[in-house]
Amino acid sequence: MTGNPTPRDYNKASVLETVLSRAPLTRNEVIQLTGLSKATVSRAVEELRADGFVVNGGVDEMTGRGRRSTNLDVPGTTGHVVGISFGAQSTCVLVADLRGREVQHVLVPTVDHRKVGSAAEWLVDLMAKAGRSAEGPLRQVVVAVPGRVRSGTEIFGPAEAMKGFAGSALQRALADLVDAPVLLDSDANASLLGILTEDSTLGNAALFSLSSILNFASCQDHQLVRGRTPAFGDIGVLFSGIGNESLDGLLSTSGLLRFARGRGLDLENIEDLWLQPHAEASRADVLKAFTTAIVTAVSAVIVTLDPESVFFTGRLRPLVDEVLPEVRRRLDTSLTTVPEVKTPTQLLGLSVARGAVSECLSLARERLRDAVLEARRPGQQAEQSAPAF
Repeated sequence: MTGNPTPRDYNKASVLETVLSRAPLTRNEVIQLTGLSKATVSRAVEELRADGFVVNGGVDEMTGRGRRSTNLDVPGTTGHVVGISFGAQSTCVLVADLRGREVQHVLVPTVDHRKVGSAAEWLVDLMAKAGRSAEGPLRQVVVAVPGRVRSGTEIFGPAEAMKGFAGSALQRALADLVDAPVLLDSDANASLLGILTEDSTLGNAALFSLSSILNFASCQDHQLVRGRTPAFGDIGVLFSGIGNESLDGLLSTSGLLRFARGRGLDLENIEDLWLQPHAEASRADVLKAFTTAIVTAVSAVIVTLDPESVFFTGRLRPLVDEVLPEVRRRLDTSLTTVPEVKTPTQLLGLSVARGAVSECLSLARERLRDAVLEARRPGQQAEQSAPAF
């Protein structure tokens, strides 16, 4: 670093950020999106081309008279990222380039590792398989887990959710094995990030992930809300409205399985509740309790967050689909304003991994932008001293 970033540095960083997030696009589109002059954009593009961050892509479709424009694109050699859905039942590893294009993914049953080190080595092996054709350096890894995560490094919550991988042991073990930044996140955050990526109109929303544990995520103004709040640091401990059961006791796979067995249903796996025939009265009792817990959960977030939409994802989603009409009826009866309650179509494991990739891309692009602002070639400071607007 030879001095503070100049206006020219910021212009270059702005063009890079635009190309990374919107490519392929033409120079004219870059000008429109950044508000910079044609000369400024051209100079920044040439510098980024020299840095290896920008290449010419295909030719833009000509919609009228005139010369067709050449698209700007991001070369694969700029690098790649890895998003991982590390679930109790299945694990998905997804490799993507810095434009977000999928390189490859692998989806396998989760192996029951007794030690964090062996689990980390197993994940790295899966990363190697999925990334065989990836180019450039590995820029970021995000691992989404069925647990609550603090500061991107620490897992806390029920031990059975992550086989006792508490604390920051998994993050440290992975970071020691790969030459790239590694962060952990909850499966709920990753699921909601995936939805936000697909729907640019979504403003305020809440999401419940009903899997090994009950996990919660929310967004405001299309931005994920992070950190613990007094209301929703651990929403699973809230009273469900059924006996002494907590929300986690009825809206997690392990909790609902225990509850159903206590009501006389002979279930080996929780999926048997909707895949196998059962005594009508006992099953109806379980579904009534499950419905009440969902109504309670939605009511709690409506009072505090006032979301436009509430999503339910995870292994219990088929059961949510079954009771959703009754949930909506009860909410309409008890609340003045009811958000849209949805069960979005998601591919088990893959959708969460895509959300993790979305987080990877945001982090990697921000880091590259910062690198442009911090990097200064020898002798360039004097040349860049004047604003380049």
